[in-house]
Amino acid sequence: MGDHVHGISIDGSSSNRFEPFDDDGRIRRTGTIWTASAHIITAIIGSGVLSLAWAIAQLGWIAGPSVMILFAIVSYYTAVILADCYRTGDPVSGKRNYTYMDSVRSILGGAHVPTCGLIQYLNLFGIMVGYTIAASISMMAIKRSDCFHESGGKNPCHMSSNPYMIMFGLVETLLSQIPDFDQVWWLSIVASIMSFTYSSVGLALGIAKVAATGNFRGSLTGISVVSVGQTQKIWRSFQALGDIAFAFSFSFILIEIQDTLRSPPSEAKTMKKATLISTTTTTVFYMLCGCMGYAAFGDHAPGNLLTGFGFYNPFWLLDIANAAIVVHLVGAYQVFCQPIYAFVEKWAAQKWPDNELLSKEFKLQIPGFLRPYSVNIFKLVWRTVFVILTTVISMLLPFFNDIVGILGALGFWPLTVYYPVEMYITQKEIPRWSFSWVCLELLSIACLMVSVLAAAGSVAGVMLDLRVYKPFEMSY
Repeated sequence: MGDHVHGISIDGSSSNRFEPFDDDGRIRRTGTIWTASAHIITAIIGSGVLSLAWAIAQLGWIAGPSVMILFAIVSYYTAVILADCYRTGDPVSGKRNYTYMDSVRSILGGAHVPTCGLIQYLNLFGIMVGYTIAASISMMAIKRSDCFHESGGKNPCHMSSNPYMIMFGLVETLLSQIPDFDQVWWLSIVASIMSFTYSSVGLALGIAKVAATGNFRGSLTGISVVSVGQTQKIWRSFQALGDIAFAFSFSFILIEIQDTLRSPPSEAKTMKKATLISTTTTTVFYMLCGCMGYAAFGDHAPGNLLTGFGFYNPFWLLDIANAAIVVHLVGAYQVFCQPIYAFVEKWAAQKWPDNELLSKEFKLQIPGFLRPYSVNIFKLVWRTVFVILTTVISMLLPFFNDIVGILGALGFWPLTVYYPVEMYITQKEIPRWSFSWVCLELLSIACLMVSVLAAAGSVAGVMLDLRVYKPFEMSY
């Protein structure tokens, strides 16, 4: 992701001479342990939190929480070793790496760079498809809950998800034309407030439901083999691993966040503390949301907690929570797509430096605005085509849980485990076959196996969905 996810990329050279600078000539960074923690929490708590009750329902009361804690520990550990890769060489005065890709380039180099880039951009693309599906499901949930309420629960209110995906796509097409939209300072704050709003509503409703029925549902081993069959139980358990992995995959933005920290103390020290605070906060929050959702619904925990229609009343509260999800996803989509835009536009400019189409701009006078808005034809066309592509794919495969599982599986091992481990080994010059080396490689292999199983489970889930499904005709 570009250094513009949450970073402040200001080139120090052009600013006031009297500004104090950091060792790389950029304006002094001001980030603290608290701003870093806030950024990480915003990045982690996304729509992944909503599928956790379903994931725990597949695994049961023993394995569910254990797997979640295990993923939290692995994510925390790899984030800690990644913090040491922000500077190449010396941890205090070594050369800074501004992005995850920069670290891979300067520490590992070679074929690792394009591979890592490909995985990262594919992952971002997938996240955007996931967000489009999630936003449309939430918009439909608002519409359905109102329709349900009006008919007193008599009308099943079936509807197609396509118009809602198209609506989301149109909004994103407009926002994509705003230059540097992801750098708008309040975007991150709004996203944090929204994600806490809907997660808290989900948690509160879970607690209320448990209080009303007076019993904790669910079993020690998860959904029973009788209700879904043996093979299905196995596939679903694997898919649950992918869903949990997705909820914890945040390492690919850590370097960018670390690049906003002030020093001394060294950035790595501050970052390690911030990672501990944010991982702990998030895990506690996840455990609460996932476990209360499972306690409320038992084996019938819905794939997406707020829209699984487990709660009809209070319907206005559900509407607020679903609206918060939509607002959060509208902003989050931009944060994740801007790096892809930047990458493609930079590549095109290098490939065809003299092409008029790439540089030609038109001035558009928008009523109510003082300055005319300059439109770049290439950006307008390419960004619009890109959003259309994510929307069409979302309409073809509108399966929230399975897509989340696949994304978690694909992104988790390479980005959260493999690259941080390999960079750490290279950076610290850990000798082959030494105890540390063997432990790190075993961790990597174990996580690879988990990723493969999770991916298999999610693909099996998609195959199963496709049997009963016609393209573009998904109704809920």
